Amino acid sequence: MKIFNTVDQSDLQKAGSMAKDVESNGYSGITTFENRHDPFLPLAVCAANTNILELSTGVAIAFLRSPMSTAQIAWDLTNLSKGRFILGLGPQIKAHNEKRFSVPWSPPVPRLREYVNSLRAIWATWQTGCPLKFAGTHYQFSLMPPNFVPEKSNHRMTPVTLAAVGPKMLSLAGEVADGVQLHPFCTSAYIETCVLPQLEKGFKKSSMKRENFEISGGGFIVTGANDQEVNEMAEWVRYRIGFYASTPAYWPVLEHSGYGDLGPKLNRLTKEGKWDKLAQNIPDDLLHECAAIGRHEFVVDEIKKRFSGLVDTVQASQSYEKPAKIPSEIVAEIKQIPSPFLAFKNRR
Repeated sequence: MKIFNTVDQSDLQKAGSMAKDVESNGYSGITTFENRHDPFLPLAVCAANTNILELSTGVAIAFLRSPMSTAQIAWDLTNLSKGRFILGLGPQIKAHNEKRFSVPWSPPVPRLREYVNSLRAIWATWQTGCPLKFAGTHYQFSLMPPNFVPEKSNHRMTPVTLAAVGPKMLSLAGEVADGVQLHPFCTSAYIETCVLPQLEKGFKKSSMKRENFEISGGGFIVTGANDQEVNEMAEWVRYRIGFYASTPAYWPVLEHSGYGDLGPKLNRLTKEGKWDKLAQNIPDDLLHECAAIGRHEFVVDEIKKRFSGLVDTVQASQSYEKPAKIPSEIVAEIKQIPSPFLAFKNRR
């Protein structure tokens, strides 16, 4: 099993040294988020300061960028990191696309299918010199003068993973992507009965093998050196669950766990500006369904119970503001947990 951490995205002067610490402590990789800061810039700093860490956006918002722009960023990061970059993409909800990014909204599944396929068409043109011909409903690419073609790459084609919660997006990930990034607001039961069957539907359309497809995330890790640290982190996660569960797009997880009435209640609280009331509405049972919780000496067993056999990569931190501080010997134990994923399919 892989385990990823975060670095400070608010201060790129710190990102390089933090990345070195993450690498020396034995983590598998670093994830960045598109929240308050750009997700790509910190990974460029991390790539230049590390040697073996995988580097992933978790995730970058797809539709605010042209696939051409994203293809160029990914190409450069893949070459800078010597093949260690993973492009994680997500559609975001309608309100954020229209009101925060001021980009047109359309059903995300067909659009994101074209997005991924057009990325690979662009990369193939850059690598092989074949004419650029991609014609879809949402994206069309047919012009690539030599002056705009980057230098060829000596590395694998960048793996593309997709954020997914609902059945259609999960099936799409299995069909066109190299992996799926599950939301941290997720239960093991939801992964087993909803996520995996939908991914299998996508695999059948693409002939993707499970050992070449990475399942990442799908829950929180709550740990610390003592009970106080664990309890403080648990309350932070309780609030995050309340925040996420207030959004209708995530209500299938609530409904699956028998908390269907909770989503609308949380949504009303946000509309009333009562953000400080979210956490107190999250019951302990739901908190424990969404997280592996325990002090450092116990957390490996909790991760096994919560994630083993379901996901390949766990996120030790879900915020750059709270990077994980798990002892290196515990990180090494987590990495010994077996998982089905072996390696990304080499598309070069």
